[in-house]
Amino acid sequence: MRIRRDGLAPTGVAPGRGWTIARTAAGLTAAGTLSLYLVVKVIWVTVALFGDGTRESDGSTAEWVMLNAVTVVMATTGIALGLALAQQWGMRLPAPPVLFFSWMGSGFLGSLLPYGVVVFISVGFAGMAVGLAIALPVYLRERWPHAFVGRVGDGPLGAPPGRHLLLVPVATTILAALWLFWAFGGTLGLNTAFHAWDLNGRLLIGSGALWALLGACSVRVLSGNTGGRLPLWLPMMTGFVASGSLCAWSSWRFVWAVLRPGDYEPLEHPAVAVVEHGIGMAAGIAILGLLIRVHQERAATHAASRANPAGTG
Repeated sequence: MRIRRDGLAPTGVAPGRGWTIARTAAGLTAAGTLSLYLVVKVIWVTVALFGDGTRESDGSTAEWVMLNAVTVVMATTGIALGLALAQQWGMRLPAPPVLFFSWMGSGFLGSLLPYGVVVFISVGFAGMAVGLAIALPVYLRERWPHAFVGRVGDGPLGAPPGRHLLLVPVATTILAALWLFWAFGGTLGLNTAFHAWDLNGRLLIGSGALWALLGACSVRVLSGNTGGRLPLWLPMMTGFVASGSLCAWSSWRFVWAVLRPGDYEPLEHPAVAVVEHGIGMAAGIAILGLLIRVHQERAATHAASRANPAGTG
């Protein structure tokens, strides 16, 4: 099997031209729709600084500007990510920042997709979510084919998973059960200062529970090669988004639960929130570590087979 000159994908396993076109279109759509959101936020900040504009009635201008400035940075990062996924130069960017922002972005937006079915969030976030859902898998497949090509059972077994990895499915299943319990009306462990939440909030936490379960399934399949003829891309991509969802949302809520700015009250009892989201962050990082290890082992096996095609010593 020959390797392309850019070293990104073995000849014969690269996706077809149609998938490349889909990646480009989806990435540009994500960047374009999120640009609309960015323009609105820039206008709000400008008006708040230089005139009488929209801002929360119970907050100061400084607080309003700071809040929206953070969203401006986030939107700008999302636009850059969409462009990187769409363009060929994105394939040449350093892997760590691309993986990190893709991981966190897919984690945040993946949990929001079912929430957006019921209530219109915004054109910007909806377009970014859909564009990312299409462009990211194709990008990852093109750039790191050994992590997505083939079947689960075809790869090397590798070393047995460590004890911490064996605990991940247990931890994520417990988190999923807890979040589903709250989503369906349970109150055990909730903050007494938090009175009620609507259907949208229930959908959001229920979505998090779904991704936690999918993350557990991905670990079980990949750590034991129990998937047999299951396409490798399925547990790899599911695990990528699930781990991103666990880490992104848990880290976000962890910071708010610990710092508790202003009169913010977490949904959960503060002590429960710290433990819950600490476990979520650790599980997300552990799943991502497994995915990286699977790719490294398969890439090393492929390199060894190319160096010794006849299997001679």
